[in-house]
Parts: sequence; C-alpha cells; structure tokens
Amino acid sequence: MIRQWIKPQRSRILIDVNTQKDFFLAGGSVCIRNHRRVLAHIRRMIAWARRNNIPVISTCEVYSNNNNNNGGNGARYCLDGTDGQKKIAYTLLSNRISFPADSSADLSRDILRRYRQVVLHKRCFDPFDEPRIDRLLSELRAKEFVLIGASAEGAVAAMALGLLLRGKRVTVVTDAVGTHDKRESKLAFRKMKAKGARLVETKKFAGHSHLKNIGICTCQICHGRPPKAPLGVKSEY
Repeated sequence: MIRQWIKPQRSRILIDVNTQKDFFLAGGSVCIRNHRRVLAHIRRMIAWARRNNIPVISTCEVYSNNNNNNGGNGARYCLDGTDGQKKIAYTLLSNRISFPADSSADLSRDILRRYRQVVLHKRCFDPFDEPRIDRLLSELRAKEFVLIGASAEGAVAAMALGLLLRGKRVTVVTDAVGTHDKRESKLAFRKMKAKGARLVETKKFAGHSHLKNIGICTCQICHGRPPKAPLGVKSEY
C-alpha cells in the first residue's frame, strides 16, 4: 500500500480532472460551456490548494494522433504532442511528478511525501480504466476528495462515481466543473448526489471573490467583452 503522508480522516485531496486547453480555452477542440466562469473558479480552487497545502492529483486525457476516433466518440482532441493536450498553466504546481498513460500500476511508496501534485495521463474518460490511476485512488485514504474539472457528464462523473464505489467521501465543486450539454450535466450531478456525493460551490472552500480575469484565454468573453444575448434571453457569461 502507498505510504500515507496525509492523515486518514483529517485531510483533503483536490482531484483536478482534465483541466486541459482543448477543454477550457475558446479555441480548444471541445471547449466547455461558460468557460470563463468555470476557469475563474478553477483558478481559485487551485490557489486554495496551494495556500492550504492540499495535495493535488490531476488526470489528463491523451490520445494518439493515429487514433481517428479517440475512444469511439468521433472527436479529435487532446492529441499527443499538441498544444490543446497541455494543462492550463496555473493548474500546475512546481513540485510535481507526471506519469504517462500505459498499462503499468507502478508507483513510488513515498510519492505523496515527495510531491505536491501527481499528474496522471489516461487514454479514456474513465480514470479507473487506467491501472495506475485505479491503484492510487483506491489506496489513498483522506477525509474528503474534492473534484473540479471537466466534464460533469463525462470524466468528472466517472471519477466521482468510481471514488464513491470505493467507499470514499466525495465533494464536487459544481461551479468549478465544466459541461458540454446542460441537460446531461444536470442529470449527471443528480446521479452523483444520489450516490452520495456532496455538491457545493467554490465559495465553500475559497470564500467569495470578484475575480474576472482568468489570465489564460484570449477570447473576447475572457477579456470582459461577452457577446450580447438576444432580447429576453439571459446571457450564460
């Protein structure tokens, strides 16, 4: 078993799911809805983790350039070696280690003594299909696993449900989780809650903030020039 430097039932772990450019920047292949707002909350959650010495486990999707279907969904995103596959800069801590997506389950016994962040690549949206990720998350013990990232109806739901199945306490920070389909994401949040996850907003951990400039995306929305919504329609931004 992985030697723990976090005390059981006393500490949290931040689980950062797919905070990659293809998911969170306007020019990304599969950019989420409301990316400006979600990015602002993700930035605050990462700052909260830094400030409180919360360990961070990050998962990143990566697909071969030779895979035309990327898991059968027909999209081409997070391709190995592309800029879109990279993580958002401020989701990376300086003291970190990264693992490729392979069939190995090897992990150093003192990995969470030596590193503040563990970055794990995966070739699928369900993290528990990767042996190394499955081993790490199954063996880790903590008071609470706090989830952010993308997407609610995809990898975040798979992460939350997998942790709950393994007897973990899970909290999903809903306004720091990106979505593609509003209806499907609502169903996903309901399912997570029904299975035992706690749903909260960023202010529960990081308090209130007026942060608007998320400092990474170059689109008009992220620079304070959101498109005008049609008359009678509430803007999503």
